Amino acid sequence: MLEFERVHSESTDLASVWAGHTVGGLTLRLARTDEELEILQRLRFQVFTEEMNAVFPDATEGLDIDHFDQWCEHFMVSEPESSRVIGTYRFLTPEKAAKAGGYYSESEFDISALAPIRNSLVEVGRSCIHPDFRTGAAIMMLWGGIAALMRIGGYRYLLGCASVSLRDDGVTAAEVWRAAKKTMQANPEVPMVKPLHRYPIERLHSTLPARIPPLIKGYLKLGATICGEPAWDPDFNTADFPVLLDLEAMDERYKRHFGLA
Repeated sequence: MLEFERVHSESTDLASVWAGHTVGGLTLRLARTDEELEILQRLRFQVFTEEMNAVFPDATEGLDIDHFDQWCEHFMVSEPESSRVIGTYRFLTPEKAAKAGGYYSESEFDISALAPIRNSLVEVGRSCIHPDFRTGAAIMMLWGGIAALMRIGGYRYLLGCASVSLRDDGVTAAEVWRAAKKTMQANPEVPMVKPLHRYPIERLHSTLPARIPPLIKGYLKLGATICGEPAWDPDFNTADFPVLLDLEAMDERYKRHFGLA
């Protein structure tokens, strides 16, 4: 049984207590300077806007910037040999969310059902990896970093929004919704959140073959549950599925892999 004894305080410098690590020619650590954060924001713009055609109201000069960046810890995966930064994820603690005025997810969902766990609820998001490095190694490193900060902070719950493109007329979103219903039926005790701008799931009736996106598939393998109907995100033209992970319910193999057993 995991024990979640809070060792984190608002004054803790996570970059100083967690040094990151290097595996297989890639290095993971937290961004420490404004210049490093700008590199990550530029990578996000390249992936989300230039590749995925997302339109962010606050984006400027090739940077994906929003209000929450200043309150988040930002993971940075780099390839020291080439000095390239190739991946990122951001991590918002409940203490910093209170200062930020809430979680990013609250711009898409009513998460009042999560009030009982809010003081142990971390939000992750803005995950992206350079197309040359989408082999699985970088995302596993990022998840390892998230697990490390969860362990250091004594946090138990992880919340995120998993986006599914609607550019295929909802074929993939329909497949994800079928998987979502199974996870919700199998975990009736998980609190449900409600989309503020609901995507009409009655349109998700396609039976065409589709693959669940790797990120969502990975979340489900970890033991996460989709915890509500999807919201429609007009910036991305995506159906955003709310995902909740209780570290106590994480698959035992991953607990061992990420040092949480």
